[in-house]
Amino acid sequence: MSLLASPFQPEPPFNHAQAARTGVLYCNLGTPDAATAAAVRPYLRQFLSDHRVIEIPKVVWKVILHGIILRTRPKKSAAKYASIWTPQGSPLRTGTAQQATLLQGWLGEHGHRVQVDYAMRYGSPSIAEQLDKFKANGVTRVLIVPAYPQYSGTSTASVFDAVYDWARQTRNIPELRFVNRYHDDPGYIAALARRIRSHWQQHGRPDQLVMSFHGVPARTLQLGDPYHCECHKTARLLANALDLTKEQYKLTFQSRLGRAQWLEPYTEPSLMAMAKAGVQRVDVVCPGFTSDCLETLEEIAMEGKAAFLNAGGKEFHYIPCLNGEPGWITALGSLVQTHLQGWPTQAAPDTQALADTQTRAKALGAVQ
Repeated sequence: MSLLASPFQPEPPFNHAQAARTGVLYCNLGTPDAATAAAVRPYLRQFLSDHRVIEIPKVVWKVILHGIILRTRPKKSAAKYASIWTPQGSPLRTGTAQQATLLQGWLGEHGHRVQVDYAMRYGSPSIAEQLDKFKANGVTRVLIVPAYPQYSGTSTASVFDAVYDWARQTRNIPELRFVNRYHDDPGYIAALARRIRSHWQQHGRPDQLVMSFHGVPARTLQLGDPYHCECHKTARLLANALDLTKEQYKLTFQSRLGRAQWLEPYTEPSLMAMAKAGVQRVDVVCPGFTSDCLETLEEIAMEGKAAFLNAGGKEFHYIPCLNGEPGWITALGSLVQTHLQGWPTQAAPDTQALADTQTRAKALGAVQ
């Protein structure tokens, strides 16, 4: 290997005549490419190899991951994915792509000519892949928008890690901005409340509204992760918007992995306890997920429903995620618009840059 070899990938020469462009990258967790064990295995390998997600010694975890989990879990997970798969593929991917398209349209209607695309932290299209595409299209400023309203080191920070990893191998890095959280954004809370009220107008009100958030290990709270507090604030603000008393709703956490203690109370045991206590009907909403996915459509709408009904409950309703709900797209657009302030979002010919390039070209010609 040459001592002069560069650690950076070659890039086309910077085009000074090209007008600066702004991009928005909307990032979600990810999904396998197909509902098969062969497709789930590499997805799980990437996801569960992230040290942000699994904070135990890598040497120990590598043995568990490759010796046990990746031998048994892909087949089971593939069956779960198959139960929610659509003719268009993964609900998470199609839903996230739809949100990115609608966001582009909203921003365009409000005078912003920016490039909007989506990426997955795990799986495809990857964050690095989409950032490369941005650069190829002349994007020089990028706003990173995670699809996670509540900040967590296990999710939001992992998205940022992927951006930093890409930047570490890039010679000409675009200007970067990051949206960390929007758990208490008024537009986001209003969109959630509107989604729930619309469901209640069609189906009536429940005895209890359960707000189920994705779980994380309990120790993350002691280590300084704000996720637990932000989930509680979202729940409180949403309950206020719906005029609910403390007795009319319950916050829970779902999707445990392993035997360690995670944030409590757990969703499924809570649903079973409600049924045994005589609660006839529950409605479950998942405010931490902006797009429906395996954790909402299978874990809650199927497994959660079965657990509640089998424990004696009479009626279970799952309220879908925000997905492409117009109020949510408006809230997301307003959030992005705020974070774009100060960046040019009107594409126009950069006449000064063109003149500078022509001057440099003449000067080079004179020297030669």
